Amino acid sequence: MRVDFEMTADDLSALLDSMKPVPMIMLQCGTPRSVQENANAAWARLGAKMGFDPMTVRPNGRGDRFFSAEPVACKGMEIEPGVFSGCDASAGDCPECGR
Repeated sequence: MRVDFEMTADDLSALLDSMKPVPMIMLQCGTPRSVQENANAAWARLGAKMGFDPMTVRPNGRGDRFFSAEPVACKGMEIEPGVFSGCDASAGDCPECGR
């Protein structure tokens, strides 16, 4: 199920900045990350912040800040390794997703 999202102007700016070419520095060890890798990482950060799968993002035609994506279910807060508090039972105060 796709959901419409709206990113902030700061999020859009960070996303666009991540897509700028990175200059090659001769003293650097190895090659820099590609523009595509930087863009994918920026979408992944935004997805983690807003709760969507970054590989499902599509424009929805309403502007640069608007898009649709498939939401990711929050597992809740990890109490101990592998044990999560149920986010579904929270009353809008989940520390992980805010729902």
